[in-house]
Amino acid sequence: MSAASVPQPRATRADETAAASGGRRSLAAALLLGAAGAAVVLLASGQTWAEGTAAVAGGSVPLDASGGNVTGVPTALAIVGLAALVAVFAVRRAGRFLVSLLLTLSGAGAAVAAFLGASDRAALDEKAAGTTGDAAARVADVTYTAWPYVTAAGAVLILLAGLLALRHGSAWPAMSGRYERDGGPRAAGSTRTAAPTGDDRPEDLWKALDRGEDPTDPRG
Repeated sequence: MSAASVPQPRATRADETAAASGGRRSLAAALLLGAAGAAVVLLASGQTWAEGTAAVAGGSVPLDASGGNVTGVPTALAIVGLAALVAVFAVRRAGRFLVSLLLTLSGAGAAVAAFLGASDRAALDEKAAGTTGDAAARVADVTYTAWPYVTAAGAVLILLAGLLALRHGSAWPAMSGRYERDGGPRAAGSTRTAAPTGDDRPEDLWKALDRGEDPTDPRG
């Protein structure tokens, strides 16, 4: 037997360990980025994006517009992205790819909407018209805050989570069948097949990572 044909079990185990470690890191990173990004978008969208004044009765009244007044797109897409992040672990194969793509597009769309809204004054003009009772009234002395850019940064985190899911998601485990109802791994050599349940949650994967287990290991 030639030296080239001798099996190399140690090298194989090392490769498997490296692959599992990479899958574990990408899984944890996607969960962290997606959840943090959605939280940032939802928080920043509720802050003041623009301020100005409207002339009324010889004086002026201060006005401000929150991100929700300017555009509701980032908030809506952050919620869609968060749902897609959870759904990634509930589907496999083509379904997982499509959900990962939806997660990516949600982040990209929210970022674009936030950038476009960073210099928008239509919401302030609408408030000026309502405050003065003059449909032609326009806001003056407009200033913009940094919150639209914070919103965009959160959306980019969602986008990165989607890209990780597209790149590594095929190696991630699905929620059903990997864990028992109590969230623990199946015992080695067990012949009982775990029935898929509705109790599986992404936090089960987090708990496994905290215990030092590898949810990406196909050997269970």
